[in-house]
Amino acid sequence: MGCAISVLAPKTAGECKTEDAVVHLSKEQIEMIKESWKVIEEDIAKVGIIMFVRLFETHPECKDVFFLFRDVEDRDRLRISRELRAHGLRVMSFIEKSVARLEQLERLEVLAVELGRSHYPYNAPPKYYSYVGAEFICAVQPILKERWTPELEEAWKTLFLYLTRLMNRGYQERNRHQVGASPKERNIAL
Repeated sequence: MGCAISVLAPKTAGECKTEDAVVHLSKEQIEMIKESWKVIEEDIAKVGIIMFVRLFETHPECKDVFFLFRDVEDRDRLRISRELRAHGLRVMSFIEKSVARLEQLERLEVLAVELGRSHYPYNAPPKYYSYVGAEFICAVQPILKERWTPELEEAWKTLFLYLTRLMNRGYQERNRHQVGASPKERNIAL
């Protein structure tokens, strides 16, 4: 069940500058993503669960970010977990909003940067974002069946590359703010 997505390999914090976040999706790619999303959203909860179960299998270190799943080794227990389903649905909701904003890049940028900021307190490092994108792509291939093409794969990879770069920017902004903040602002007891 190999599904390597090398283009989504994470960049280091120093490699991701604001201007790097601009990734160009053609009108055709945007249309392909939107059309495929119509099929994907019919199985949105299933995709979310598959995506995270695969994530924890391929990158078990990611489970450390999730207190509830940290010690769960049983795949079946993960698959029926309400908490995992809820988080998967939140991620799928973000993807849905991203697809809806593909032609409104300013709004999409705000959404993705804010999501990156919100992941800082959970100590979810930016390299994990690309892992989620790769597992999403692997999870939707069987659902899309013959609709899945190399061109569609490239479109989704490009979108996730863009989103992960923006989320990384938000995470790094929050990190810089925290480093410069006083202990009181960081909610640290003296």
